[in-house]
Amino acid sequence: MDKPEIPPQPEPLAEAPLAYENPKFLNSPDARILRIMAEYQEPLSRFRRERIQDTVVFFGSARFRALDVAAANFELLANTGSKERAPEQPATLEEVEHGQAKGARLRLAGAAIEMASYYEDARILANMLATWAKSLPGPRHRFVVTSGGGPGIMEAANRGAYEAGAKTIGLNIKLPFEQQPNPYITPSLNFDFHYFFMRKYWFAYLAKALVIFPGGFGTLDEMFELLTLAQTHKLAKKITTVIYGSAYWKSVINLDVLAEKGAIAPGDLSLFRFADTPEEAFEILKDDLTKNHLNSDYERSLQERARAAAGAKDIPHDPAPTAQEILGPDIASTR
Repeated sequence: MDKPEIPPQPEPLAEAPLAYENPKFLNSPDARILRIMAEYQEPLSRFRRERIQDTVVFFGSARFRALDVAAANFELLANTGSKERAPEQPATLEEVEHGQAKGARLRLAGAAIEMASYYEDARILANMLATWAKSLPGPRHRFVVTSGGGPGIMEAANRGAYEAGAKTIGLNIKLPFEQQPNPYITPSLNFDFHYFFMRKYWFAYLAKALVIFPGGFGTLDEMFELLTLAQTHKLAKKITTVIYGSAYWKSVINLDVLAEKGAIAPGDLSLFRFADTPEEAFEILKDDLTKNHLNSDYERSLQERARAAAGAKDIPHDPAPTAQEILGPDIASTR
C-alpha cells in the first residue's frame, strides 16, 4: 500500500493582526457597529477633555466664498465642502462695474454679493456670541460656536469665534470629492465624520440654540430635522432657533402656509424666530439662553456644584487632564 503523500513543510506564518488593528475588518460591513460607536465615543471623549458643556450651531451655505481683504473676486464652489470651483463662476467685480457681465454670470455675481453680506453677518454674530459666552463663569465652556466645518457660512461662524479668542467646533463630513476643514476651527475640536446621522447627533445633542443662515438642501435638511425634534418634544431641553435673513427664507419657503393648511399647528410657528441683523439675532440668543438655561434652578445648581468642584470661577482654557495625567504612571496604559 502506497504511503500517503506528505504535504511540504509550510512557510512560517506572519503574525496575525489584532482585531482592532486590522483595517480589512474595521472597514468591512461586519465592523460597521464599531465605526458607529467610534463616532459616538471619540467625540464625546474630546468634548469632555476640552470642557465643552453646550453649543450654538450655525448652519448655512458652503458654496459661496466671502469677499474680504484676502479675495479679489467672488468664487462659487462646485459642491458643498468642495475645494473645486464650479464650472460657471460669478462675473468679476470689474466686469460688473464696466457693464461687461451678462446672463447667468451676472445673476451669480448678484447672488454672490448677497451671500458675501451673509458671511459677514455670520462672522459678526459669532464674534458677539463667543465674546459674551467667554464672560460666563464656570469650569466649562458655554454656548461654543459650532459649524459643519467647511467654507462659506460655516467658515464665517468659526472665524468670528476664533477672532473673539474662543474655542470653536467644526463637525465635518467625509464626502466623495475633495474637501477640507476651514482654518478657524480649534484644532482639538476639528472632527470628521463618515456617517451623516452621527454628525447630526452631535449637532443636536450639545446644542442650546441654532442659527439658520441662507443655504441649500443641506441647510434645509438640518433645519427641518431639528425643528421636527423640537415639535415632537424629543429634545430634553429648550432650543432656540433663529432663522437669519427673512427676505431670503420667505422667498424660498412659506412656512405660514403649513399652518394655514393644517399641516402643522399654529403654535409650531413659535418654534423659530426671524432675524435680519447680527444685533437682533444676538439679543434673541442672549435673552433665550439666559432665561432658559443660565437662570434656571437646575442650571444654577449645576454651576454651583461645578464651581465648588473646580475651585475656580473662571473657565480653564487648557484641556482637562486625563486619568493618567492625574494619577501618574502607576496606572498602566492599555494600548
